[in-house]
Amino acid sequence: MYPSMKYTDIQSKSDGELLELVTTAREALRAERFKDKFSKKASAIRSARTNVAQALTEMTARRNKVSN
Repeated sequence: MYPSMKYTDIQSKSDGELLELVTTAREALRAERFKDKFSKKASAIRSARTNVAQALTEMTARRNKVSN
């Protein structure tokens, strides 16, 4: 199962760590979604999607903060 993270933990990561988090969470999400329908775990899918969204949000916020 993919662990969910708090947003404050995501904010403390570097840009490279955020990129790595996004790629690993997307891979976990993809692997979980294509499992047999009886072995899927909704909580793993939900936490992976949440981590991807939060990491991308933080990356966008940092990019917009630098450009302003």
